[in-house]
Amino acid sequence: MYANFPESLELFARRAAALVQTHPRRVTALVAAMLLGGTGATFAVASFAPEAADIRTQTVVEALQTTDLSAQVEALAQASQSLFRSEVSRNSDSAASLLRRLGVQDDAAVQFLRNDRLAQQHLLGRGGRNVTAQSKQSGQLETLTARWSPADDGTFRRLQITRQADGSFRSSIESAPLVASTRMASGSIQSSLFAATDEARVPDSVATQMADIFSGDIDFHRALRKGDRFSLVYETLEGDGEPLRSGRVLSAEFVNNGKTFSALWFVPGGTEATAAAKGGYFNFAGDSLRRAYLASPMEFSRVTSGFKMRFHPILQTWRAHLGVDYGAPIGTPVRSVGNGVVEFAGVQNGFGNIVIVKHNASHSTAYAHLSRIAVRKGQTVSQGQNLGAVGQTGWATGPHLHFEFRVNGQQRDPLVMARQSESIPLPAGSRPAFNAAVAQVRAQLASAAQLQTASAQ
Repeated sequence: MYANFPESLELFARRAAALVQTHPRRVTALVAAMLLGGTGATFAVASFAPEAADIRTQTVVEALQTTDLSAQVEALAQASQSLFRSEVSRNSDSAASLLRRLGVQDDAAVQFLRNDRLAQQHLLGRGGRNVTAQSKQSGQLETLTARWSPADDGTFRRLQITRQADGSFRSSIESAPLVASTRMASGSIQSSLFAATDEARVPDSVATQMADIFSGDIDFHRALRKGDRFSLVYETLEGDGEPLRSGRVLSAEFVNNGKTFSALWFVPGGTEATAAAKGGYFNFAGDSLRRAYLASPMEFSRVTSGFKMRFHPILQTWRAHLGVDYGAPIGTPVRSVGNGVVEFAGVQNGFGNIVIVKHNASHSTAYAHLSRIAVRKGQTVSQGQNLGAVGQTGWATGPHLHFEFRVNGQQRDPLVMARQSESIPLPAGSRPAFNAAVAQVRAQLASAAQLQTASAQ
């Protein structure tokens, strides 16, 4: 196998000599690298392509046909003449004020709205309706669309006013199905719940639902703390892609004073078709959040969200050991915290107008300083039923409700009693489906919580 080695070596030498003559600088660099690297070095592969100066070049000139863009430019110019703007209608709106807020300056459109029967019946003077206007840059109205959901029947109404080719207007109204979508939100309490939900762009109805869901565990009037936080997933019902109505809270988590409360809407052994009859809220352990007693005798609202426990102005002492005072405007509704029978309804010493409800052999609740009484002695009442309204009767220097929870005649903390009251457990047969739903909800709420983290950065 080594017979032709001298001839091969001679051939290699001739080719190497020719290579050196053709690429002297590249070969020199390669040899230097080999010498510097030694036997253990890693080598790069040198390129033996021809020198750039040795390559012949040629310039080719050719005329290219460009596309005529004038039609596209004209179309874009025409499109840019249409402006879109949306507003929410107000009860005080006139035809002129509504169109002015929509950026429309069109006397003919104002006159049409003033005289059109459909616009008069369904738009002007009716607040809370989503209104969108399409107009030209000159301010001339092209189309106006108003959307609203008048009833909880799964549909919405659409009023449309369109300018015709001859410059006149035509109005029409129709119904269309609402489309449900899911939204996530989270927030942190700094001053009040509604301030936090406003910042998170959560509708008031959803915030109120959340407070009601946790009403057996949290007294939102006096137990909120700065730094409390929430995450929730809820339905929103849309018409033409615009949110028109808030739906049900699907899941929520609320951290109050370091303790976490959870909620999940679940239908044990049923489907969404039977949700109204069988569905309810459960915590992640599978206990129903519907307790025997509510934590507060007043529904949480913007009116009551800023009021706290108050110092007794006459006795000059804190009354927390006897009851809880809720400051609120006169007329604010007062509700029963549980099922029972009215034991007393009338005037009683310093309590003024007072209602006492007997819930069982040992539990009763008292609602004092009422401006009016809506029940009578001996009447059966259910949890959440209206008993009267906040007032300033008896020994009261300002409008407020004095509330007591009594066990065998002794006053107890209403929040503690609400948390200790009975809760209905989840049926055993529904546990597998419930656990699967909880796993999914935990992931959704974790994603919702990230919204607040991201917005804070």
